[in-house]
Amino acid sequence: MKNKTILAFLLLSTLFIACKEDKLAPVAANAVKPTVITEALPHDTDDPSIWIHPTDPSKSIIVGTDKDSDGALYAFDLKGKIIAKSEVLKRPNNVDIAYGLVVDGKKIDVAVTTERESNKIRIFSLPDLKAIDNGGISVFEGEALRDPMGIALYTRKSDGKIFAIVGRKSGPSGSYLWQYELSGNGKFATAKVVRKFGAYSGKKEIEAIAVDNELGTVLYCDEQFGIRKYKADPALKDNKELTIFGKTGFKADNEGIAIYKKTDSTGYILVSNQQANTFMVYPREGANGNPNNYPLLAEIPTSTIECDGADVTSINLGGNFKNGLFVAMSNGMTFHYYAWDLIQKRIDEKK
Repeated sequence: MKNKTILAFLLLSTLFIACKEDKLAPVAANAVKPTVITEALPHDTDDPSIWIHPTDPSKSIIVGTDKDSDGALYAFDLKGKIIAKSEVLKRPNNVDIAYGLVVDGKKIDVAVTTERESNKIRIFSLPDLKAIDNGGISVFEGEALRDPMGIALYTRKSDGKIFAIVGRKSGPSGSYLWQYELSGNGKFATAKVVRKFGAYSGKKEIEAIAVDNELGTVLYCDEQFGIRKYKADPALKDNKELTIFGKTGFKADNEGIAIYKKTDSTGYILVSNQQANTFMVYPREGANGNPNNYPLLAEIPTSTIECDGADVTSINLGGNFKNGLFVAMSNGMTFHYYAWDLIQKRIDEKK
């Protein structure tokens, strides 16, 4: 009887998974195929970020979240192998990377992630993924709606100060995002809130956030509504929305954002059309002399399924990634690496 019960459970589980997967868009026949697929994580991949090695770019790593109550940050090499893991985290959601945070008199590269179940952000040194935050930093304190999800790091050109822009599961329009200045206090990294901003449609949630350090702007996906743009520097005291784009063409959710930088001011913005398994591509610099005009350049089908988060670099990482690497989360507990040339080819075909 026990064996029959186990068999029945397995059959029901298989049927449930099959029904769930039937609702997902199929990978298109002409989808770009990944150059590398990482080792699978235990629970649920959500968001990646790329760390560039300071002296040998071929030793750069991808840091990704494993989103679960028993989750963690994981580091992968360029072959997709797991090479490091953080301490256990309570549902890490999104992650971003910055260079040269001064802690205890030393400059440290950091990965910062949101920890949803503790209402904190967590800060880890790179590339070893060691916690340097004394157990974490509470965010959205005093708010009824917390649940931190999205995060992006902004490094201000004028003084090198680093800021974390943090989003949440839900929140009020006008102050949905909180911005924190990161610094060192003795041996630990700390943060203080310096700004509250960001309109919200109320349609779904805001998770995907990206900062363009060179242009000094922040982009975020107001899911099922559009992509909003603001200035990133809190010292400007300017919370006026610069533009909204990407309001059409998405099957449902507009999700992960990645910015490919050809130069300090040109390149592409890639946004996940999550339920279609494609990426929408817009000009980073805008169009027709207007930096806030973002026409759709291309829609690229990829092999990633239901992509939540993505990142990209134009740095020569060697091997297959001489013109850069695009990485995207995929269902199946993996991240997909694409040689940038594969993405660029599809963009060029649309011109």
